[in-house]
This record gives sequence, structure tokens and C-alpha cells, in this order.
Amino acid sequence: MNMELEIRMEDKTDSDRELKHYWSECIGAGRAKEALRADWQQQFSEAVKQFGIKYVRFHGVFHDDMFVYRDSYGSGFGPDVKLPEVLYTFSYVDKVYDFILSRGVYPFVELGFMPTGIATQPNTLFWWRANCCPPTDMNKWCELVERTVAHWVERYGVECVRKWRFEVWNEPNLVPYFWTGTRKQYFELYDATVRVIKKIDDKLMVGGPSTSVFVPDDRYKGETEDRSVEAATAQAQDYDALNWQPVWIREFLDFCRQRELPVDFLTTHLYPTDNAFGANGEMVGISRHADATYEDLLKLNNIIKESSYPNAELHITEWSHSPSSRDFMHDTVYAAVYIVRAYLKSIGLTDSMSYWTFSDIFEEGGAGIGAFHGGFGMINEQGIHKPVYHAFRMMERLGDKILHISERGIVTTGKESGSAAGIFFHYPNELNGKGIGSSENYAGTLRLSEVGKPIQIHQVIEGLKPKAQYAVETLDMDHGNVLKQWHDLGEPLNLSQEQEKFLKKVADELKIQFFQADEKGRLEFVSELKPWSIVSFYQL
Repeated sequence: MNMELEIRMEDKTDSDRELKHYWSECIGAGRAKEALRADWQQQFSEAVKQFGIKYVRFHGVFHDDMFVYRDSYGSGFGPDVKLPEVLYTFSYVDKVYDFILSRGVYPFVELGFMPTGIATQPNTLFWWRANCCPPTDMNKWCELVERTVAHWVERYGVECVRKWRFEVWNEPNLVPYFWTGTRKQYFELYDATVRVIKKIDDKLMVGGPSTSVFVPDDRYKGETEDRSVEAATAQAQDYDALNWQPVWIREFLDFCRQRELPVDFLTTHLYPTDNAFGANGEMVGISRHADATYEDLLKLNNIIKESSYPNAELHITEWSHSPSSRDFMHDTVYAAVYIVRAYLKSIGLTDSMSYWTFSDIFEEGGAGIGAFHGGFGMINEQGIHKPVYHAFRMMERLGDKILHISERGIVTTGKESGSAAGIFFHYPNELNGKGIGSSENYAGTLRLSEVGKPIQIHQVIEGLKPKAQYAVETLDMDHGNVLKQWHDLGEPLNLSQEQEKFLKKVADELKIQFFQADEKGRLEFVSELKPWSIVSFYQL
């Protein structure tokens, strides 16, 4: 067998490097109304316990189904009766935020979408009809924000709310989807919003522009997307050779500098994909290479460093290998290996990178069709753990001090405990640095199943507690691959109780081995890494 990877820890060359678990700083969810569901709350509680989540972000705090902005009485049967003045009611929002805070998690507040009562054009998005447009009156938007944030300060205390993050809107460059206005109109929205919030308390944290993806052309140089310049991108022979750049980040920072506006943090979304329109108007889907996220983060760091806001935090408020909630790769072991590789590669480059999302209880396109349908979540609608769930669980076991890091994994220790923990993964070299791509069905994911050859890891660590017990847990194509088990059942559209119970069981049946440090505190083990596997070791 190929002994490609041999790690001996006696030198501990990276022993002074701190490790921040930035992957668990924030997690994504669908929309605020979904957080009122009992199964959503159950899965969220589990995710917090397993992953150590600090913040959660979702859409729709101001959407009509949260009933914050009330300009009518809402009689139900008879004609709607207009109220003499606008009222702001927070009972639904309070239920959501009370629950989140009760779990020790803070809101990463995405301010949006527009209530119908002040929407310039109810050009709705998703089945739940989100209004993604500028307000009819900026003063009314400002009053909505002011009343809401002031309510949170009163209810939870200013010291608590100072720990939150307030992000202005979501993906405003995607016109006419998440925004029907222009770039200037979004910048004006940020200007008005940040002034309102800072007036309440200047230590509250506000940022933006929450734009989506990097692009390699000038489509976003103007006020709205110019699809006429995308043809060269769509026709490119080597997408990864193109000069990929962030959307509106430099322009946003320049605008804020000129207006002398605060920017406590920058946000953007780093899906390593693109959709470019060819000369014939046909959309071409692009999947970038496996290190695209790492390279994009390096560019963002340089932009912040050279800007007028060098101390601004950087938060990637949405990230996954794909921006589609109907991509079967989300449900695979391949995705789990991909995300571990990307997170470990990008250590130290961002304050958070929020995986989108923790649950398949996610309704932008309506509820998913079937138990497995390529949803974003780490956990499916029935509470079955996908491979990505185990990947996050393994990463959370890591300590806060790096002993060793390489292209195949990481070994850490806890500053307080002194115990070692590590992760190794096998992302096959035979892919030549490519990403995992996407698939519309289970059969399409199998193209990766034969890629790569097994390797072994040989690890030696000294300085541990004598006789300490360690477990080695393996996720691979034969252990924890719940999508295959569902396929073998015939891909049932609706699970029986027996099938649901069976899938929950096999989803968590990872391979476990046990090792012991010797009387001198020396641990040595050899473990096989099959292609598309993750191995986690930790002290019991």
C-alpha cells in the first residue's frame, strides 16, 4: 500500500500557532419563520451542542410572515382594515430570538426583506414571496430598523446586543432576485441603516455588503448586472485561469470612506461557482477548482488591509461547495471531505465562514422532495445525519493549538487539557485540484467513487498523558455513507418508520478503532485512508 503520508510529531514544528474554530463561529439557516418549528429547534439545539456554534444567520426577519411591520388590522374573513398608524409587533421575532439566545447562541442579524407595506415593487422571490426591493420611503425603513433594534436592546440588554452582528440585506448584486434596485440604492440603504443603528448605540456592530460570489469579468462594474460582458467567461477553456474578483467590495469600501460611514465588518458569499451567460443568452454553470475559496479569502484579506478599514472583521456569511438546494453532492461523503479540506486550508483568513445550512428544513424552493434531494443541510428533514454533519463534529473535537498541519490534515492540542486531537482526509490527488462539481441525482455522484488509491497514515506523538486512551473514527464510502443506504432501499420518496429508524442508525455507524499511549506518553498508530475518507482521532 502507498505510504504517502507519514507524520511524526516529535518536533511539533507548529506548536506556537493558535487555532480558532472559525467554521463553528456562525451557521446558516433558511428563514426566520422556519425557526418557529419544533423540529427546526430540535435540530438547532443538537447542532449547537455538537459543533459549538456561536452565531446563526437566516433570511426574513422583516418578512410579512413574521408580522413585524403592521399597517393593517388583518381581519381574515372581511376586507383588510388599515390602521390609523403603523404598529410594530415582535411576538414572533421574540420567540425565535429567545430560543436562540437560550441555547447560548447570538444572532447574526440579516436585515431584510422588505415588508409589503413599504415595498416599491412586490417582485417576490421564493414560494413564500419575499419582497427584495428598496423601500418606498427610506424614513419608513429607518423607523422599522430603529424600532426593531431598540426593542432588542430593551428586551435583551445593550451588552448582549453589542455581541450581535447586523448585516444590511442579502446578495443585493443579484438583480432582480435578491434586490430590484441599483448598486447606488443599496449603498444608500446601508448609509441610512448604519446611521440609525449607531445612533441607538455606537458600539453595535454593522456591516455589509453581503454580495454573492466572485466573478472574472466586469458584469457588476455598473449599477446592475451587464450580461453582455459575460460571453468570454462562458466560453473560456480554463475557468481557473481567469482573474476572479469580489463583487462590490472595493466599491462599498470606497463609498463608506467617502461618506465617513463605519464598517465594523465585511460580508460576502464564497460559493466556488458561477453562472455566466453566453452570447446566445444561454446560462453556463461553472465549477471552480478546489482551492478557489482559499484564493478568494487571500484577495479579501489584501483588500481589507489596503483599505481605510484595515481592522474590519471578515465574515463569509454563506459558504458551501454549491449554491443549489437541489444538488445531490451536498448529501455525499465527497462533500464532507471537500469542506474539511477547504476549512483547514483557510485557517486564519477569516473571522467566520458560515456553512449554508445546518438543516434541510429550508424552503426557498419549497420543501425538498424526498428524504434526500440535495438539500443544503447537514441534517435532513427527518433528523438523519449526513456525512457533512460528521465532518463538522470531527472538526469541533480539534484543540485550540496547532501541533502540525499539512495538505492531508491537522494535529492539535488543547492549551488547558494537553490532549491531542486530529483529522486526516483523503481528497484524491487524481482530481488534479478540481472541485467535486454538482449532480442532480445520486447516480451522477458516482463518477467520483473510483477516483484515487488508498494511502496510509503513520503517526507518532510524544508528550501525552501516559496510558491515555484514544479513539480513531473513520467516515468513508463504507461508513456513514447514508445516501448509498437510501439508494439501496430503492430511493423511497416517503420513508416508513422502519426505514427512517434504519437510516438514522447507519448514518452514525462510523468505523471506530482504539489506541493507547504508552507509559511514556507516546502514541503511535497506523491507519488506512481510502479515497474520500476522513479520519478523526481524539482522547477518550
